[in-house]
Amino acid sequence: MKMESMLGYLSALEQNNNREWFHEHKAQYEVAKADFEEIVETLSLELRKTDVKLPLFAARDLTFKLQRDTRFSHDKSPYHPAFRAHISYGGKLPIPVGYYLYLRPGNRSFLGGGLFTDLLKDATAMVRDSLVEHGAEWEEILSAPDFQMNFTVGGTKLKNVPRGYDAAHPQAEYLKQKSWYLEYPVSDERILAPDFTAFAVDIFGKMRPFNGFLNRALEDFQMPAR
Repeated sequence: MKMESMLGYLSALEQNNNREWFHEHKAQYEVAKADFEEIVETLSLELRKTDVKLPLFAARDLTFKLQRDTRFSHDKSPYHPAFRAHISYGGKLPIPVGYYLYLRPGNRSFLGGGLFTDLLKDATAMVRDSLVEHGAEWEEILSAPDFQMNFTVGGTKLKNVPRGYDAAHPQAEYLKQKSWYLEYPVSDERILAPDFTAFAVDIFGKMRPFNGFLNRALEDFQMPAR
């Protein structure tokens, strides 16, 4: 089974997180990578059936490398032992927000949505301004039964409502945040189930109103030039 093979490779990489092992098992990596890209492609096609404006990107343009940037990290292990992809209107860029797939063995996988980064100050300000103006819509999305049953909004959070915003606003707790995202935990058993793709599409579909709110708020956002 492809999923079992992928999880097996990632588990072995985690136990042998060094460049020598990685290069010695390059053929195994290429197979696992191709299997993951096939899953991403299938998910993209299935999501387009209901999210019809979702562009079709090549799967390789939606996935992230295993290599880690260790320059500013205490953890010097060279690889992130997880397969990751972001399926959105902008490919794997963090904005527009979309559907995030994170596969890692040991029951650490999840399906994600929303804005994960808190480093884009303009994006944070745009979402906060939208929360001020459209707080009732935000509340309606978060209070829907499907949402409450499956999700909790995560994100980096300040201690106080930032300057310039009303501390008494009904969405004050969310105004404190610098990012707004969802993580739906997925067990290894769930990943290995034959209907995993259909399951993931269903969970991602339940995130769509949340993503839609954020994308409307971020409609005029421009990614900083590198």
